[in-house]
Amino acid sequence: MSTTEELTETAEPEEPAEREEPAASDTAPRRRGIALAAVLLLALGAFGTYRTLGSEGTAAPPQGASERTGAAADVTYEVLGEGTADISYRGSGDEGTAVVTHAPLPWKKTVSLPAGAAPIVQVTLGEKGGTAGCTLAVRGRHVQRATATGAFGRTTCGGEAPAGAEGVR
Repeated sequence: MSTTEELTETAEPEEPAEREEPAASDTAPRRRGIALAAVLLLALGAFGTYRTLGSEGTAAPPQGASERTGAAADVTYEVLGEGTADISYRGSGDEGTAVVTHAPLPWKKTVSLPAGAAPIVQVTLGEKGGTAGCTLAVRGRHVQRATATGAFGRTTCGGEAPAGAEGVR
């Protein structure tokens, strides 16, 4: 027998290694960790947005500007859908960015924003997914609508900073 024949006769195919699937109980802590990470990222993003947009309103008013430029505007945030969602939004005055976790939908909040503070609401769905839509209205006027879908789906509604009182009719 030749050496080539010996090699082919003695070589046996190996059994494929069996892969163990993680138990269902092992994935629950991972999913909770992912959900927590998503909420923290949302809160950090909202805080960063607030810091960036909030600095616009800190400049001194131009000379000759009316003293009424510091007037506030009513902003209504609304999140429609079923189930729950994590919601962050720019709040009134010193409230800054507020975060509501596991908010039951539908959800609605009206705040009074000072002139120069841009309204923003961010929505994050949980691991069960679904669909949720946000809307934003400034002084009763619709500004934006957006929709989030799927597991950990996210969306943001934002608008320009409300003008001072002289911009109000």
